Amino acid sequence: MENRWNDSDAKAAIKKYSDVAEDIALRVYTSRLIGADPSLVLHGGGNTSVKLRTFNKVNEEVDVLYVKGSGWDLDTLEPPGLPGVLLDHLQKLRNLDRLSDEEMVNEQRTHLLDASSPNPSVETLLHAFLPHKFIDHSHADACMVIANQPNAEKICREIYGDKIGVVSYFMPGFALAKASAEMYEKNPNVEGLMLINHGLFTFGNTAKESYDRHIHAVTLAENYIQKKTLKPLISLESPALKAGEETLMNALAPILRGLYKDRSEKDWVLHHRADVQAKAFASSRECETWSQVGTATPDHVIRTKQKPLLLNLQQWTDPDKLREEVSCKLNSYCESYHQYFEANKSAKGVDKTELDQLPRVLLVAGLGLVTIGKTVKETRISADIYQHTIDIIHKSFSVADYVPLDASDLFDIEYWSLEQAKLGKSKASALQGKVVYITGAASGIGLATAKLFADQGANLFLVDITADTLGEVAEGIRKKSKVGVVSQVLDVTDEAAVRQSFNKLVQTFGGIDMLISNAGNAVQGAVGEVGMNELRASFELNFFAHQVLASEASQRFLTQKTGGVLLFNASKAAFNPGKNFGPYALPKAAVVALTKQYALDYGADGIRANAINADRIRTSLFSEQVLKERAEARGLTPDDYFRNNLLQQEVYDTDVAQGFLNLALAEKTTGSIITIDGGNIAASPR
Repeated sequence: MENRWNDSDAKAAIKKYSDVAEDIALRVYTSRLIGADPSLVLHGGGNTSVKLRTFNKVNEEVDVLYVKGSGWDLDTLEPPGLPGVLLDHLQKLRNLDRLSDEEMVNEQRTHLLDASSPNPSVETLLHAFLPHKFIDHSHADACMVIANQPNAEKICREIYGDKIGVVSYFMPGFALAKASAEMYEKNPNVEGLMLINHGLFTFGNTAKESYDRHIHAVTLAENYIQKKTLKPLISLESPALKAGEETLMNALAPILRGLYKDRSEKDWVLHHRADVQAKAFASSRECETWSQVGTATPDHVIRTKQKPLLLNLQQWTDPDKLREEVSCKLNSYCESYHQYFEANKSAKGVDKTELDQLPRVLLVAGLGLVTIGKTVKETRISADIYQHTIDIIHKSFSVADYVPLDASDLFDIEYWSLEQAKLGKSKASALQGKVVYITGAASGIGLATAKLFADQGANLFLVDITADTLGEVAEGIRKKSKVGVVSQVLDVTDEAAVRQSFNKLVQTFGGIDMLISNAGNAVQGAVGEVGMNELRASFELNFFAHQVLASEASQRFLTQKTGGVLLFNASKAAFNPGKNFGPYALPKAAVVALTKQYALDYGADGIRANAINADRIRTSLFSEQVLKERAEARGLTPDDYFRNNLLQQEVYDTDVAQGFLNLALAEKTTGSIITIDGGNIAASPR
């Protein structure tokens, strides 16, 4: 393993964090080094600490433990992510015979230097009970291979001699902290501790010493594993292996989304991790047993459940038969989870509420690793974790065996309040888990709608013909709203490209919940004089593109069996056409009819179709010349032209976006055409 310590970078960190003690700056620096390597820690895993002497508010000198706080990741750690806790008090707790989790959290919080700090790590007492200035903890892949061996202690002695102590498994908290301190005191010369089924701790007098020892210990474990021959995987004999990943994902993903929503009444997104090793594992005979043993490290259970769902699809060419096949497998998984819950609840005599039974990780023969969650972030976290788990499992069985925590201990972790707290309890956004396809998304109404829907938690598939701004727009929304955003430069009049874009959508998110068909262009000309090519081109963009998009979306809705939402940007011109605007008004009138036809044909399937008739919105639809001509024809200035309505107020693209959102959330409204124009009686639908 590469040692990433760099003297220049360390000095730069001290300079960057000059407002805190040098040791805290270096603590942040080496924490980030550990966090930057996914083979050491993943998504909130691991923790680090440093002990310092400082002064409290009354100028008394006190010893303080600065330890990673809950909610912080090592790769992005900053000084505020190291809450300071009074060390003397923490060390006195070791004299107690027992300390409940709730009491432990209370003792830590009530002895913080700053009451606004995040909760200290659940392993704070372990850091406190050891005497070393700097302590590093990770779940390094190589160390998990060793820590999950049945003879882990013997292997550790072979690898490390007496330099690393071995601690038997305890749940994180008071008991583990005491056991770790006792192990250290038996041999004060150790440079670290290997916690069975858990991970590696190292320590030192300086940040560099502790980090160097950590990397060295992991390297020795890697060297030991590399000497073992990797067991070959025996491939399944299955027709699915020849179907192709895209074919299987397109068939499976929408059905999974529908089945999950049917069981949970929530929306879910999928992620396919394109990885050769994961696909080989999912398509192997060994996967049938190896994958069902347990998680590589205990805290992964809250992200991945205790085991994945295995699928070897037989009916991927027939959606109805495939739904039945997958539903049967899902039912079996959920029943198995329920039995696991009830058995452990009864055996332990505890009062717990069963979590949802649905798997988060699926291993699909011929496809590989698929994860599912309520947000894109959840799916990526689960995929990252299980991608590493596959490697750990394979190498573990190649060394000798794989013996992670049993179901009883894993239950304790899964239903441990301190672990569940890591997931957070924030209220879900209105559109969390929804997938929304928006055309004309790079500017104007499309962009305003994309931003608003992202703020409500929707994942976005954005298309526009404008290549130079679309990617920048998508990245800006992704950073601000923290949702899944994918963009594709697309001419919506290219039918083949549109149909392929829906395949990409399914490959990315697993399906679709809403289509906002917004792209269009205002074509002018006297209707009796306009050329047929020009008129047909207007119909291609302003009508037929809407139909192709709606057809593709509806097919996915029907496969998912979740209903769906079709929203069209029509125009007031459908009811109140303007002079010389026939080439635009005619296809827009057809869009209004299209909206009502979809509402009529698919209402029984839960598919809602609605449209907005907007008017006089400042978008690229109005070139400077067109705006000037239309304003002058009415004896108005350009600004007065936009305010020329009953309310005498300009209507903005954000107003139309809000209209789309209102229709998206109006669960009992379909076949409706609403006006957002500031008031135009001649253009009102009724």
